[in-house]
Amino acid sequence: MAPSSLDVADDRLRAVIQDLYEIQSATHGYLGPETQQVLIRKIQDLTQSLAQLTTTASSLPTQVPPEVIDYVDTGRNPDIYTREFVELVQRSNSHLKGKREALAGFRDVYAKEISTAWPELERTVKEILEGKVGERNGVQKEENVANGVRG
Repeated sequence: MAPSSLDVADDRLRAVIQDLYEIQSATHGYLGPETQQVLIRKIQDLTQSLAQLTTTASSLPTQVPPEVIDYVDTGRNPDIYTREFVELVQRSNSHLKGKREALAGFRDVYAKEISTAWPELERTVKEILEGKVGERNGVQKEENVANGVRG
């Protein structure tokens, strides 16, 4: 099986890191003209590794939201964008949960009041609350199936 482009990019990135490490080691152990050629060769290897990584990276499927690019362009951390986005989704979910709970409460109160005012409709109201109203006519709603209600 041929390696995926992500695996190839990962290998090339590791090669760049290895080249940087070797340059650091060569710089730390630099002894003058006798080690200069080794350092030059390692810098050339780094240049070649970076060129290969650039070629591989251009073929990777990437979908970065424009907002993240704007964050980076203005010198901000893209993690801030992620955190703000997650907080926005959490607030929205909380808001929708509150609406759902309020409507469920209204549904229950309304059903009770209808059953009290019109006792002959109590069975129908109960079926509606159980999600079985369409099953009487042989029709089962999709939401009943999604909720696991079977008739």
